[in-house]
Amino acid sequence: MTDADKINAWLDEHRITEIECMVPDMTGIPRGKIIPRHKYDPAEGIRMAEAVFTQTVTGNYPEDDFSPPTDPDMRLIPDPNTLRMVPWAAEPTAQIIHDGVRFDGSPVDIAPRNVLKRVLNEYARLGLKPVIAPEMEFYLVQTQPDEDLPLEPPVGRTHRTEAGRQSFSIDAMNDYDDIFDVMYDWCEEQDLGLDTLIHEMGPAQMEINLDHGDPLLLADQVFIFKRTIREVAIRNNMYATFMAKPMQGQPGSAMHMHQSVVDINTGKNIFSDDEGNSTEVFFNHIAGLQKYLPAAMPFLAPFVNSYRRLSRFTSAPINLEWGYDNRTCGLRVPESNAAGRRVENRLAGVDVNPYLAFAASLGAGLLGMQQQLLPTQPLTSSGYDKPKNLPRHLDDAVAELLACEPLHELLGTNFVKCYAAIKETEFEEFFEVISPWERRYLLLQV
Repeated sequence: MTDADKINAWLDEHRITEIECMVPDMTGIPRGKIIPRHKYDPAEGIRMAEAVFTQTVTGNYPEDDFSPPTDPDMRLIPDPNTLRMVPWAAEPTAQIIHDGVRFDGSPVDIAPRNVLKRVLNEYARLGLKPVIAPEMEFYLVQTQPDEDLPLEPPVGRTHRTEAGRQSFSIDAMNDYDDIFDVMYDWCEEQDLGLDTLIHEMGPAQMEINLDHGDPLLLADQVFIFKRTIREVAIRNNMYATFMAKPMQGQPGSAMHMHQSVVDINTGKNIFSDDEGNSTEVFFNHIAGLQKYLPAAMPFLAPFVNSYRRLSRFTSAPINLEWGYDNRTCGLRVPESNAAGRRVENRLAGVDVNPYLAFAASLGAGLLGMQQQLLPTQPLTSSGYDKPKNLPRHLDDAVAELLACEPLHELLGTNFVKCYAAIKETEFEEFFEVISPWERRYLLLQV
């Protein structure tokens, strides 16, 4: 049975009347078309302009053109593994994620899902398969249509906002039971592997952990989860926001990534030897993260707002020190058994495109393994006592990315240049905005 046959059988079984055909863009926004069931041919897919991947978050485009100059269509081919119901739709509606390919069958090199596949294929070429487990933090906030006003915590069933910080509070989470009950139901209907829900440090700041597994499947789940919880929140007169730093004076929101690597043939974690000790390749992987993540920062901190999160004593890293069970470091090795040995990348904000964040983090570790790099000594003190060694601003990060040839080769030169141009365009747009701080302190005093 072909993929198209599988998709048609599923659509018939669920009596689907409409299909949301999606592809994640550079920001991680779902783009695509909504098509009646009787007009959808999964063998053919759909057509859409390749330039959809060159949009900024504001919908503008960089001056340089990174898609063919004739602005051609591409084919979007559905992945049957991503076929799901849309739980909130009034009529039986399916959603399915597509991959961008050109008409000669070659993958569109600037499509984020294809970039992650490129990294995973490089692992597979070596007989290896990475495993990842993301942890997503997000805030629930009051609806606020005026962008000039600060965000505020929402009012829960107690009809009050949270009093102080409520880290790990069960009662504070129960204040939003109406949201989380629906969230769990809809996630289960979409086969999203939710593990745990906890209350984080900030007011109405939550964390959802996903079960570990294949990076492509997990990136799809992050992509779908963000869409799902936003819809649940809106139906409860709130917003769910994945901004890295949505509120002044409150902690930012991260997407920590636990990553390990297994041998395809044996299924064993290559970070541990037969005696259960750490292998040399484990330290090579950590060293690759230390060397290449600074240049990969535009994928892990993709917006101007992202860098507001990376400051001392806010549960966010300021450097790429590593240590055993040390949460002040950018790279943490949790306590585990030999099979579960992994490294936690704590650098990424939750505002990332999951496909690109996974590709960058796993790619950096892979480069360390290929080059047999050695890490620094594990840190046993606070990482906040060490100097910052990360780009402080988006434009600095983009400059480092453009200078890093190994990442160009791994991720694709055309993709890297396209992504960098998008980020430069976004930074230039932001730089034109005059902030309230500037008007308050500079208007009449300088």
